[in-house]
Amino acid sequence: MRNLTKCHAILGLFLAVSLSLIPVTKCIAEDLQAPQKVIQSVSSQLQQKLKDKAFTKDFAQVTRFVNGVIDPHTDFDKIAPLVLGKHWKAATTDEQERFKHEFQTLIVRTYSRAFVEYNDWTMHFMPLEMSDDAAKVVVKTQVLQPGLQPVDVNYRMILSNGEWKVYDILIGGVSLVTNYRSTFNDEIQNKGSLSAVIDSLIKRNAEALAAKKS
Repeated sequence: MRNLTKCHAILGLFLAVSLSLIPVTKCIAEDLQAPQKVIQSVSSQLQQKLKDKAFTKDFAQVTRFVNGVIDPHTDFDKIAPLVLGKHWKAATTDEQERFKHEFQTLIVRTYSRAFVEYNDWTMHFMPLEMSDDAAKVVVKTQVLQPGLQPVDVNYRMILSNGEWKVYDILIGGVSLVTNYRSTFNDEIQNKGSLSAVIDSLIKRNAEALAAKKS
């Protein structure tokens, strides 16, 4: 659970970044390349909803909206195997699908919490050099918050069926995928099976969402 808390803290920072009111200058915005525009587009969609305080009070509504925004631009089919590592191949098809669904729920509800709580961030896109036939890139950004040191937030993205999607985020050089892999590996060892870990994750997700609704 300590490792999972650490993952949530890192993820919270990333989510705060994505939920920021991002003031990209006109000149910079025009120079953004396709993968960068994906990050900017998602942030802009969230920005519009963030202005509606009545909307942010309904957590169930927020989670549905957040899932709808991030799902098309996040490759959970790639993330889930990366997170489970060696346990993915040993899992049954049912276990793989259940884990992917519950892990996405975990990400979305954590994202949604940050969506409600954070907005005082600004983002600067770093120059991106990529070839015309590139299939993977790292979109580098720097996040600023008043009174704090800048934070490097990098998005690992892959071209999937003609669309750029995120499959990992590095904050200060720390990978979310790597952290979750370590966490779930420990949980599988402690609980004895992936199925038991999925059941526990289902319970945690249900309890968290029920608490937010109440």
